[in-house]
Amino acid sequence: MKLKFHLLTIVAILFLFQEGNSQGEQVYLIQAGKIDIVKSQILNESKEIYVQIPSDYDPNSDRKYPVVYILDGDVMLPALINVHEFYFGGFMPEMILVGIANKENRTRDLTIPLINTAERMPPNYEHGEADQFLKFIAEELIPYVESNYPVTSFRTLIGHSYGGQFTINALLKNPALFTNYLAIDPSLDWDDQRMLSMGRDSLLNQDYTGKSLFVSLSGQLHMQDPTVTIDNVRGDQSFFTLFSRSILSFMDMVKEVEENGLRHEWKFYPRDLHGTVPLPSIMDGMISLFQWYQMEHTDKINSPETPTDELVEIINSRSEKLKKNFQYEEVPYPEDLLNVLGYMSMDMEQIEKAKMYFEFAIKFYPKSANAYDSMSDFCMSQNDTENAFKFATKAYELSGSDYHKEKIESIKKK
Repeated sequence: MKLKFHLLTIVAILFLFQEGNSQGEQVYLIQAGKIDIVKSQILNESKEIYVQIPSDYDPNSDRKYPVVYILDGDVMLPALINVHEFYFGGFMPEMILVGIANKENRTRDLTIPLINTAERMPPNYEHGEADQFLKFIAEELIPYVESNYPVTSFRTLIGHSYGGQFTINALLKNPALFTNYLAIDPSLDWDDQRMLSMGRDSLLNQDYTGKSLFVSLSGQLHMQDPTVTIDNVRGDQSFFTLFSRSILSFMDMVKEVEENGLRHEWKFYPRDLHGTVPLPSIMDGMISLFQWYQMEHTDKINSPETPTDELVEIINSRSEKLKKNFQYEEVPYPEDLLNVLGYMSMDMEQIEKAKMYFEFAIKFYPKSANAYDSMSDFCMSQNDTENAFKFATKAYELSGSDYHKEKIESIKKK
């Protein structure tokens, strides 16, 4: 069955969560994130999460998706959804996005302990329980999500400010928990750069093979002196540049111990402030973390002149690359893409190439009625009614649709 295909350009509407009216009608254009509750014995409280499922999710399918956890999800999830809607497919995989609420007890849950609390925090102000919150994520939140949503073990963690500090802390304390770490303007100045002193041993003594880190730095390097720039900020030893210097020093340290296998990148955003830097950081960070996912040789795929055996090698190589990075089997191309390429090849009378695309569609999507239906069309174009009937029958077995039933009857009459 021919399907309209959007190539790799995804145009989507961002849906932010809003209540409907009293009659239950949707009165806002946008919604985001189904609200769920995780009851935590570790924290002795309940935590809200907001879960965004891919729009094409089929509850009857056994397909699972990589998952992204973003801290301060009540504020940050819409930005992540927006980026994902525009860039998934060609730049990153379809994923389930989970926002973690931190509107209550944020400082307590996201910061590492202070040695001298009197100097830095108001009396009785809760803080310093990041390790406990990390335990909650590892032992309660992730198992809950994996039990209730179709996610794989490929996880990404995103945090901003204190959440960025938490993200770095997770990288250092429990690197196996996530594959990707995106720290946005992280508060590494906390407790006189304590994380820098504790981080070197972790980076030196742990294997980070297969792990990726992206760190961003906003443009307000000195709160009072605009003459301080990215070129001279390291020479300023005042308190007002401690925040930015801490991030730069951490990334220097990461670069010094590259033998640990950690893939890393950092980026400076001179036009952004601490409060505006999350959006561009999420966009650049996610593209960077999933750089290996981006489609290669699209020019070869788009060219009618590319030989079939070369296309087979391109498809198989991408399949192996995704398996290496995901650590499990993952389909290399959307079914729609293989489908439309097959029909285009038929239209151009490139028979061998068309058959190849339809065969790959069946291989990668063995439970898709449409994949078998398309192969049936191909066989009919070659006057191979025996195989056309066989593939149409398989499509009907999977779909039970009148369309495929009628198609079988039509083939019988040939």
